[in-house]
Amino acid sequence: SRRTDVVAELRRQLMAAEVEDSLSYPPLNVTTGNYTCILFYASNFSLKVNRSVLIDLTNATFLIQNVDFSASECSDSNTTLSLKYTKPVNGISSLEIRFLMTNRFYGVSARKWFTLDSVEIVQDGEKFAKFNVSGISAPAEYSFHCQLVGTSNLYPARLVPSNNEAKNWDVFISKLQIQGFNIVNNQFSYASDCTGFFTPGIWMGLVTSIILLWILTYGIHMIMQLTTNNRFDDPKGPALSVPQTE
Repeated sequence: SRRTDVVAELRRQLMAAEVEDSLSYPPLNVTTGNYTCILFYASNFSLKVNRSVLIDLTNATFLIQNVDFSASECSDSNTTLSLKYTKPVNGISSLEIRFLMTNRFYGVSARKWFTLDSVEIVQDGEKFAKFNVSGISAPAEYSFHCQLVGTSNLYPARLVPSNNEAKNWDVFISKLQIQGFNIVNNQFSYASDCTGFFTPGIWMGLVTSIILLWILTYGIHMIMQLTTNNRFDDPKGPALSVPQTE
């Protein structure tokens, strides 16, 4: 039989292992002096060139941080996150990925918003690919979060090729969270998610409910139009004659 202290120790070890597994690696932290100006995180950060060569940059960016981000620039209006990799895969000697963000004031909302305007990929210092970004913006005090970001048409936040070289690249980013302005205590601010309030599932439920409600209303209306016969035959009297017009 097991001793009580051994069982308790085993449980503590299992709980510690579960907590350790649940903890993810910290985000990439870009500082200017003693202040953090860019925070970048992704659970999967991968590229594919020419539809065949897969480049997984997740470990190099967040775990071992074998990446040079010294060329990153920060200001109150424009921020650039520059990630440079040396020999990320056979056949590519250098790779630089730039995330260009801006912080502007919009009179309609009477507040500042930051947007990720474009993503640039420079291969071997020569090949230049540029992507326009759609769907990545948040209030200036917030960070931005999205489950899927990339070149696929199915992703809620897309990278749209802007030149011919960009068509040779596919980008896959999972659980992206990025912030380039107004970072407090070296932590992400409240995240503005790319998924809106009305998700496809909610829209399907609303449309189905409206159709069922319309069928119910139509059925009740038809039942209310039914009328009963107000004339009956009298067995002691003459036969009832109902004109065809009635």
